[in-house]
Parts: sequence; structure tokens; C-alpha cells
Amino acid sequence: MGQKIRHILGLSGGKDSSALAIYMRDRVPEMEYAFCDTGKELPETYEFLDRLEAFLGKKINRLNAEREFDHWLSVFGGLLPSSQVRWCTRLLKIKPFEDFVGEDKAYNYIAIRADEDRVGYKPLKNVEARNIEPKYPFKEDGITERDVYRILEESGLGLPEYYKWRTRSGCYFCFYQRKAEWIGLKKNHPDLFELAKDYEKFNKETGERYTWS
Repeated sequence: MGQKIRHILGLSGGKDSSALAIYMRDRVPEMEYAFCDTGKELPETYEFLDRLEAFLGKKINRLNAEREFDHWLSVFGGLLPSSQVRWCTRLLKIKPFEDFVGEDKAYNYIAIRADEDRVGYKPLKNVEARNIEPKYPFKEDGITERDVYRILEESGLGLPEYYKWRTRSGCYFCFYQRKAEWIGLKKNHPDLFELAKDYEKFNKETGERYTWS
């Protein structure tokens, strides 16, 4: 008898992965759900995940609770993550997920749509020894962004509230945010905006400045 294969869907708290969870709920009843918590998510993200969990009728495993963003920021000497140095994704998203899977064989369900052209899961482990196989149901079934909105609407969940002023899920200080989204953060969560500012540092000894942009 071969090794049992786990079915795991990683949630970001965004529209696409949430729609995929809804889409796959009855197609793969044994699905496991995981959310890698950086400890710096928006309140709206946690609220939406709670509602999604109730809809799915199954626990969403919250990962990375013990070693959050501030721990790793200290390890990196205050170096903020950026598009060039994305240690946040590697250590707060990919590694906790791979630790959750362990040595088990697993299918990793990824919410890349049919109308997107981007790469999905990039393992930290040696590719030759990889035990996690990515699956792309939306691409296979031709699901587009319009379909994602329909799936969320028909489920009764709708979109997470932060989509009123933000275009993506992630930490409240994500460096991929546009200027308008920083303004939205300041308007909707002035306390978090100030906390994001507090992370920006200037090292007088080296002349290095760590900022979000």
C-alpha cells in the first residue's frame, strides 16, 4: 500500500485563495487548509478567515505563531524586506508551510487563475527531493477573475473588507502596496500606519536607511 497523499490548500486571506477553498470544498472533502500568519495581517483578514472557516466547516490551521515578523526582522538586523530581498515570503510563508507538510507527500492547491501568467509555489527544499506537488485547479478549469468574484458572491461571503481600499492580501505594511493603498491604510487604520512608519530606520553608523519603498 502506497503512502497516503495529503491535500493541502494554502490561504492568504485574499480573494483568489479563498475562492479556491470554496471551489474545492466539495470536490476534495479531505482537504486541509493552512494560513501562514505573519502576525502583521490586517484585522479584516482575520475576520474574513473566521467567516471562511465557518463556511468550510473545517479548521484552518494557523501557522507560524511562534516566530513572527519581528523575530526575523531582528535576525536580519533591521533590514526590511523588499522586492529584491523577500525574506518575509521565504521565512514567514514558504518555510512554515513546508514544515507543516513535513516529509509527507502532498498536493499543494494554488489559486493561480486561468487569466494569470505567473509562477506558483517555489520550494525551499531541493527540487529533486521535493515531496510537495503543486496543483492549479483554476488554470485547469479555466477559472478567471470574473469567476472568482462570482464564487465569492454566490457563497455569501463576498470580498474581505480591505478590498474597498486595497488590491491584495498581506501584511499591513507590505512593500508592494501602491501609494493609494498607503493612504488607505492611514485612513482606515491610522494606528497601523504609524506602526509601519516606526519600522523605518536610519543607521547613523553605516548611513543605511531602511524604508518600505
